[in-house]
Amino acid sequence: MNVIKGIGASEGIAFGELRAFKKDYFNINSEKIYTKDHEKEIEKYKKSCKLAMKQLDDLYKEAIADIGEEHATIFQVHKMMIEDIDYTNSVMSIIINENSNAEYAVYMTSRNFERTFGELDNDYIQQRASDVRDISKRIISCMSLSRSSNNKNTGKTNIIIGSDDLTPSEFLELDRNFIKGFVTMLGSKNSHTSILARAVNLPCVIGVGGQLRPEYEGYKVIIDSFAGTVYVSPDKITVKRLKKKKELCDRRQELLSRLKGKEDITTDGQKIEICANVSHISDLKAVRECDARGIGLFRSEFIFMNRSDYPTEDEQFQIYKKVTTKMEAKRVVIRTLDVGADKKIKYFSLPEEVNPAMGYRGIRVCLDRPEIFKTQLRAILRASMFGNIEILFPMICSLDEVLKIKHILQEVKQDLDKSEIEYDKNIKIGVMIETPAAVFISDVLAAEVDFFSIGTNDLVQYSLAVDRQNDKVNFMFNPHHKAILRMIKLVCENAKKFNIRIAVCGEIAADESMTEIFLVLGVNELSVSSPFILGIRKKVRETNVSSVREEILKNLSF
Repeated sequence: MNVIKGIGASEGIAFGELRAFKKDYFNINSEKIYTKDHEKEIEKYKKSCKLAMKQLDDLYKEAIADIGEEHATIFQVHKMMIEDIDYTNSVMSIIINENSNAEYAVYMTSRNFERTFGELDNDYIQQRASDVRDISKRIISCMSLSRSSNNKNTGKTNIIIGSDDLTPSEFLELDRNFIKGFVTMLGSKNSHTSILARAVNLPCVIGVGGQLRPEYEGYKVIIDSFAGTVYVSPDKITVKRLKKKKELCDRRQELLSRLKGKEDITTDGQKIEICANVSHISDLKAVRECDARGIGLFRSEFIFMNRSDYPTEDEQFQIYKKVTTKMEAKRVVIRTLDVGADKKIKYFSLPEEVNPAMGYRGIRVCLDRPEIFKTQLRAILRASMFGNIEILFPMICSLDEVLKIKHILQEVKQDLDKSEIEYDKNIKIGVMIETPAAVFISDVLAAEVDFFSIGTNDLVQYSLAVDRQNDKVNFMFNPHHKAILRMIKLVCENAKKFNIRIAVCGEIAADESMTEIFLVLGVNELSVSSPFILGIRKKVRETNVSSVREEILKNLSF
């Protein structure tokens, strides 16, 4: 038996036979052309783009029926990427300046874009490299009018797919009647393979690198994505153990599904709302399926990514409107643009910084560039007429920042009034508590806003002076540190004084060992990734706050 370690990206346990995904690779050679042939190659490229766009339209329609509208939107994004001016200009430049054939120009443009994305210290952006590769392969295949599909029929057996990674279009090629899970060499929890695997509830382990060897083709394997582990040719003891674990997991999932529609309330009557964190519009299906009370954190920066220029007010408005409409009357908390640090967007031209986590990021960028900020606020306010929207502002360190925000928001409201555009005039606003400064002036901030949302990931980083991306110190990144818990306690106390809502939206919100502490401290809302919602609901419904209050408060003191 061989054991492969990776990252569990879609929870579950699967048994099957390992089969390699057969990729369509293109052997692209550079063919020197004459100057007089430039227009011919450019025309070939343009015609291929049109055909690729038609294929993506067809895939979009197929995907809606197969994996749902939210996940199908990736093919609309691919269309936008084909039309991207930087991508097109690069292809044209290589054809003209290097006298290269169109196929090679597309191939080299893809390589260059992939390299650029891969160098950025942002997991989401790095994953877009696979999108560029996918659209480039599609365009090249359209030039030869051949895009094969050799993975539709994989045989009537239980199959575990092994691959370097899977693009959305490759995912749709698979006959999932017989596929039980995925193992990929590359990828992250934000990769398309991970997102789509979660969408169809297929166990997935990613990022295994060279541990996935060609000679394992046809071997019996077991995926345990809870542990991020793949067993190749498992022994009898392992098979027996994991069959038992799968039975328990299936039984737990069945029990959890019975909690849909149930209240988030403790045995002694204390209520709390369990909401969802959303990073992309494609997450909405899972939010509804897991019966979230609302969206506690909608990360709006995804709207600004994978573009060559700023989204217009109307583009943003349409997305916010779609989100709030799909959530019906449930609350949708939209966090305003939070770029900088590890979230770099090329057209923002953000400066290089020695310590970007403490630099030009979050609300600092928005206040420094008020026209971008006002455009987003206008779009959010317009969308507020279609549901229950609230606005959340990130990276707050001072009262002055909040007062400036409120002044700008008031200006936007006045502009809308002059244009006779309707919006929710009583829209609620809140601030992220993710810096020690915000913690210790939370009593002052509470007098100015309607709610707090504690972002524990940054709060831990700034409070403990620990970069969790740094292998030398990431073992010290401890959300359970007593200093962090006492900070949360202080923020909760100040929120209560001013009768405002207090939410926790960092990773710690999904930690069931913390649920009792949050209930004792009086947290009103926990916002977590969708897969954790029903598990946290179960924990809440099993908790008696009055019986654990004294012990928890005692442990929080020295």
